[in-house]
Amino acid sequence: MTLAERIAAFRATVEEWLRGLYHGMFTHPAYEKIEAEAEDTEDAFMLACFPDAFGIPSPVSYYTAELLPYLEDEYEAWERRMWDRQSVVERKGHQYHF
Repeated sequence: MTLAERIAAFRATVEEWLRGLYHGMFTHPAYEKIEAEAEDTEDAFMLACFPDAFGIPSPVSYYTAELLPYLEDEYEAWERRMWDRQSVVERKGHQYHF
């Protein structure tokens, strides 16, 4: 292996390591926060559209029932997520207290 090949291999290793470091320090935490906020927004929308799923009477549910065919996959995941969650306040509290 020549000196030029060793330098190229070392440079590739350092570039890969720096990319991983950047992703781990800056990019990944940002993606996690954005995904958590999007999930919370989706949960709020679904709760506003389908409160009767949790025993909250609402006249809006009659009109939002037309959305069910379009939101079928999201509805099942949302319902499971909401039943597993102990409280909405607990979820928001975890975002601000590490």
